[in-house]
Amino acid sequence: MTSLPLLQTVESMEAEPSIPSDSLWAQISKFTIMVTEAYKRKPIHYWILLVLSIMAMLVAFPASSILSRVYYANGGQSKWIISWVAVAGWPLIAIILLPAYFISKTFPTPLNLKLSLSYIILGFLSAADNLMYAYAYAYLPASTASLVASSSLVFSALFGYFLVKNKVNASIINAVFVITAGLTIIALDSSSDRYGNISDSEYIMGFVWDVLGSALHGLIFALSELVFVRLLGRRSFIVVLEQQIMVSLFAFLFTTVGVIVSGDFQGMAHEASTFKGGRAAYYLLVIWGAITFQLGVLGGTAVIFLGSTVLAGVLNAIRTPITSIAAVILLNDPMSGFKILSLVITFWGLGSYIYGSSMGEKSS
Repeated sequence: MTSLPLLQTVESMEAEPSIPSDSLWAQISKFTIMVTEAYKRKPIHYWILLVLSIMAMLVAFPASSILSRVYYANGGQSKWIISWVAVAGWPLIAIILLPAYFISKTFPTPLNLKLSLSYIILGFLSAADNLMYAYAYAYLPASTASLVASSSLVFSALFGYFLVKNKVNASIINAVFVITAGLTIIALDSSSDRYGNISDSEYIMGFVWDVLGSALHGLIFALSELVFVRLLGRRSFIVVLEQQIMVSLFAFLFTTVGVIVSGDFQGMAHEASTFKGGRAAYYLLVIWGAITFQLGVLGGTAVIFLGSTVLAGVLNAIRTPITSIAAVILLNDPMSGFKILSLVITFWGLGSYIYGSSMGEKSS
């Protein structure tokens, strides 16, 4: 999607030299004009949908992360249940997709062997990814887990470069090193960033699983892009929703097998009875965990379609500190000076990544 052209001023002010053209007030005026023109180019329902999509990303994803940590903090033990919850809400996207077919007067994308196999493989990888993140939230504070998970951008850049042949510029390379530095700081500060009931080995395991999950998430992102480029040949809101539904469906099937074989599904009733908040709180947490995760996915998909991948990247960068701050306020997560430094460095790295990506979009 092409970005909005910058407005240019062609008239010069010969009189009143007290207000230079590059003053702060002039820049604010230019930005105000640009925003006004951009608003007028789109109908009101476009902006309503975009705002709702942005709110979904900035609220639903952090809420899902917080709920995962609340589950473990109040007596939950199963990693399979949390990974199952992440994909159990896939029918919510189907509810959006079905009327979209009628509104746009389009038909579902026909499935062939290659496309079906790609969805199965991506579904299996997504199930494994969710399980890795479940281990991370079981042993790490939610604020730490969200910071470490931001390293998925590093792996997205690397896998995108090697698999999809995406361009990598100096800003993206800088982001890779900066975010890696932020992860190193968190790893060195493990002594003050750990719950009392978590051992050193469990903390290390959570950190490792979080990094591995982020790496797998980056691989999934690159493979999904390959599917669009080589198998689908087009990208639209409906096609993206179709892929998300199929991948989530197969991830749900794989995870359901795991949660049944492990015995955790049968043990949900007992776990609910021993949950600190009670049985009703347990099932509400599971239900809202499924809803919030899928709302975040749907919001991210809509932002990419209505806005751009750069805007989605900006929102992903913003939700990292939102999750960390919310975890500190709501869950009393430990927040040391090292974690604050890591948060600032990580945010810097995310900003560098977004800038590099935006430059790549403009050049293409």
